[in-house]
Amino acid sequence: MSKIKVLIADDIMILRQGLKAVLEKDDALEVVALAENGKEAYEKSKVYKPDVVLMDMRMPDYDGAYGISAIKKELPDVKILVLTTFDDAETVDKALMSGADGYLLKEMEDSKVITSVKSVYGGISVFGDGVYRSMMNRMSSGESAKPIDKPLDENGEEMSFSEREREVLKLVAEGYDNKEIAGQLCLAEGTVRNQVSKLLDKLRLKDRTQLAVYAVKHGLDE
Repeated sequence: MSKIKVLIADDIMILRQGLKAVLEKDDALEVVALAENGKEAYEKSKVYKPDVVLMDMRMPDYDGAYGISAIKKELPDVKILVLTTFDDAETVDKALMSGADGYLLKEMEDSKVITSVKSVYGGISVFGDGVYRSMMNRMSSGESAKPIDKPLDENGEEMSFSEREREVLKLVAEGYDNKEIAGQLCLAEGTVRNQVSKLLDKLRLKDRTQLAVYAVKHGLDE
C-alpha cells in the first residue's frame, strides 16, 4: 500500500522538522519535502507531487495564500491543509478563498493532525474546533468578509432547501464525512454521497470545503 505523500510549508525550521517527525510516526504518511514559504511550497509541489500540503499562512516573502492559489491552479488534485496559529476572520477567509481544503490551529494534538491529514487526503473538509467556532461567531454577529452570492433558481428566485438538504449541509459544515452523516441520519452512505453531489451541483460549488463555508455563511448549519 502506497503512503500518503506530504509536503510541509512553514517558515520556522524547527517547526518544519517537528511536524515531519510527528507525521512520520504514522506508517501511512511520508514527508517528501519541506518548504519555508508559499513560493517554495509551490515549486517543490511541482517536483515532488505531494498528495497533501500542510501549509502555514503567515510566512515572509510569499505567504500561505500565495502557495495555496499557485498549487491549486497548476495541481488542483493536491489537497491543502492549513496549519497555523491564526484564526482571525481575515486569515481564515483568505485561506478558504484561495482554495484550502481544511484549516487547523497549531494547538491541535499530534494525533489529530495526523488524522486530519488522512481525512483531507480522503476528500473530507477539516476545520479545527476553534476555527469553526470563530466562523459561527462571525456569522451570528452578522460579520462576513466576502459574502458568497446566493444562487438563484430558473425563475430568478432565491433557492430553497428541503429539510433533508439542510440536515446534510449542517453535518457537512460540522466536519462529518459521508459515513458519519449516514449514521446520523439513518441513511445509506451512497444516498448521502449522492445528496452531497446534488448540493454541489445545485449551488455550483466545487467541493465540500466550499459547501461547508456556504452553509455557515448562510445560516444553513443551524
